[in-house]
Amino acid sequence: MQTLQLLISGVAQGMIYALVAFGYNITFATSKTLNFSLGNFLMLGGVVGFILYMTHNWPFFAALAAVVLVGMVGGAVLLKVAVEPSLNQRSAYGWILATLAVGIVLRNAAEVFWSTDDFKFRSPLGDSPWRFFGEPQPDGSMSGGLGVYPQEVLIIFVSLAIVAAVELFKRRTVFGKAVVAVSEDKDTASLMGIDQKFVILFSFMLSTAIATVGGVLVAPITLVSATMGTVLGVKAYSASIIGGLESGFGVVVGGLFLGVSESLTARFVSTGYKDVPGFVVLVLLLLFKPSGLFGRAAIRKV
Repeated sequence: MQTLQLLISGVAQGMIYALVAFGYNITFATSKTLNFSLGNFLMLGGVVGFILYMTHNWPFFAALAAVVLVGMVGGAVLLKVAVEPSLNQRSAYGWILATLAVGIVLRNAAEVFWSTDDFKFRSPLGDSPWRFFGEPQPDGSMSGGLGVYPQEVLIIFVSLAIVAAVELFKRRTVFGKAVVAVSEDKDTASLMGIDQKFVILFSFMLSTAIATVGGVLVAPITLVSATMGTVLGVKAYSASIIGGLESGFGVVVGGLFLGVSESLTARFVSTGYKDVPGFVVLVLLLLFKPSGLFGRAAIRKV
């Protein structure tokens, strides 16, 4: 039972990594750039969700809808202010520094205009674990058995729903197929009349919106703070490299691997070594298969 409980917790944590990694995948596919501020957009989602849901008592899903809107607007501003100027100047690495700078600005703004403290975010499904296979008590409660926090279940189902919805959108809708066309070959897509600039704008808005949703989902099992997205963003990038940056399925697998390995290592070895398995695999892949488990090796034409 304990191992199953650890696996569920690991999968929930892994799906948060996968959501942010999915954001890396979306922007890389369309613009060949990475948004290194996604971790701090996750933080932005957690902070905005906390203010609306915990401070102003908005209904949870109303607060979540507002967080999505904030993420979309933030993604559009990020592209126009930070990424596009670097690309227009044909700077090979300018967009990296620009997205990192935006992330730092978001974190500092949260510290200055909100708080530097950590806050508890109440789960909409309750903070008490659901008990399965336990022993009934006289008061009607359950003890022992399998304890699963409802927020972990919500994380798993919402994250899977987001990933599945994006994949269905790309495969079944006209605009989704345009996104795929731009990711495959920008020049050919332009010749077919596809507005690649709008597709890239959409990809940035989608990636940041997904990251902010991740912030609301993870907040009840961690704490809300201005620094909550820093480590999550780095680990999500590691997950995308492990799974393969160009593979939507791969980044989900990479996120799950990191989450589960951390959970099991923390329990059976030590919390101090929980990050070791994931980063060992990351180093090995960078040495022997840089494209990741499910990525495609890049071929440069000379």
